[in-house]
Amino acid sequence: MKTAARTIDYGSRGTVTVVPDAELLAVHAAHLVVSAVDRAAAADRRAVIALSGGSTPKQMGKLFAAEPMRSRMAWNSIEVFWGDERWVPLDDPESNAGEAMRGFLDRVPVAKERLHPFATGGIDPEQSARDLEQEIRRLTPGTAIPQFDLILLGMGDDGHTASLFPGTAAIHETERLVVGHRVDKLDATRLTFTPPLINAARKVAFLVGGASKAEMLAAVLDGPVDFDMYPSQVVRPRSGDLTWIVDEAAASRLERNVDRG
Repeated sequence: MKTAARTIDYGSRGTVTVVPDAELLAVHAAHLVVSAVDRAAAADRRAVIALSGGSTPKQMGKLFAAEPMRSRMAWNSIEVFWGDERWVPLDDPESNAGEAMRGFLDRVPVAKERLHPFATGGIDPEQSARDLEQEIRRLTPGTAIPQFDLILLGMGDDGHTASLFPGTAAIHETERLVVGHRVDKLDATRLTFTPPLINAARKVAFLVGGASKAEMLAAVLDGPVDFDMYPSQVVRPRSGDLTWIVDEAAASRLERNVDRG
């Protein structure tokens, strides 16, 4: 039985760290956030990070809401965004930002003005996207494309990431940093970071767990490049670091997972 984390080099597709289970997946995610915040604090600035939805960020949040992680984090040195959002109110259980706030951000000493959820009421989705893009630019001056310290992403069973779904035009966006768009397969409106913004980050980390993701993860990392079929492949930071933190179940079909038994 495997117990230790190990790393697999996937070249331009990133570095894959395989951990035993969902619990350690959340622990590794939490340490990524702490490290990003510590680096920014050492440079006398705030870390700009983006969280994702899904079960792993929820488990990570539980770690931050409890000791020792609650006291370990430099909460005054962070600006929090979300890489995508559903077009639902903040108090809806489907809201990524709302769930993170209820799950841990309301229970840690982070100033409310450091939290930057998408607006999902009172304006249309495109205006919401434009407003968030302006807020991002305000907090990350000095570069043509804002540079996040860390963007956490998930990957769906269909290969989507953030709200970049197979076959949607947002996958190929080159000008806008944030868009609001209709996802026909879901019959829903989504707000999402676009590839230019994601790929400008200092570090991008996918968090992928569970056997249901194994086939798609292998397709994304081992298969041919097809952004429309596998939107997660569009994530290739220009100068930053790309890492995948995955559990044993998700890694079970990777060709380069040579240690599997």
